[in-house]
Amino acid sequence: MSKPENRGRMQGKVALVSGGAEGIGAAVARLIVAEGGSVMLGDVQLEKAQELAAELGERAAATDLDVRHLAQWEAAVAATLSRFGKLTVLCNIAGISEPGNVPEGALDVWERTIDINLHGPFYGMRAAIPAMEASGEPCAIVNIGSMIALRPAAFVAAYSASKTGLRGLTQSVALDLAERGLPIRVNMVHPGAIRTPMYNRYKFSGADTPENIETNFAATHPMNRIGEPEEVARAVVFLASDEASFTTGCDLTVDGGGSIRS
Repeated sequence: MSKPENRGRMQGKVALVSGGAEGIGAAVARLIVAEGGSVMLGDVQLEKAQELAAELGERAAATDLDVRHLAQWEAAVAATLSRFGKLTVLCNIAGISEPGNVPEGALDVWERTIDINLHGPFYGMRAAIPAMEASGEPCAIVNIGSMIALRPAAFVAAYSASKTGLRGLTQSVALDLAERGLPIRVNMVHPGAIRTPMYNRYKFSGADTPENIETNFAATHPMNRIGEPEEVARAVVFLASDEASFTTGCDLTVDGGGSIRS
């Protein structure tokens, strides 16, 4: 797969990325730095985030962040301001997916999924927006959804609810900030099955052979393959950059056509 040339689209931008230690978050962080920006990696896997920050160099740092707690978000924003002097981009990427339906699904799965996937981005935006407004610069928030937010699936009740709810929240905040005249755009990227640690937990869960699970996941996408984290990162960085200066409240799919399959 050919890779696009880096063009410095994030020059002068400072991003806080939740879930930045691995998977899509790590890919986004790498591309932000490659495109000239700076990044604070927020993650509960602090040691792994610190290792990535050290690899990326002086324009990257890491902080402990459990997205379920507003106080930790406020501390992460403060750490970003202390290290880089401003905050202009928020990428809400931390998330989980666990199976379960409504009649028999475990209550702790519901509560944990809603806490991380929906409350987390809410707290992140609540903590970040004042700092973004104070920067006096064009800013962007990018939330990670899922093709399931656009095309529901069975037996993932909590995940479906969290990502559909996040879509509504994203659009509400986009309208609010635009109508108040604040230069902060809010958009959403909807991945399909992406080759990340979360995907691998399904693949090697023992429920089926890895080969069958790979085939089944790929078959849900008309392009008939699994996506790569870098492909999602390109969409995130586009929406975070000034190239998307007239785009807010949008759904950008990176799902191989999965959300439009009839």
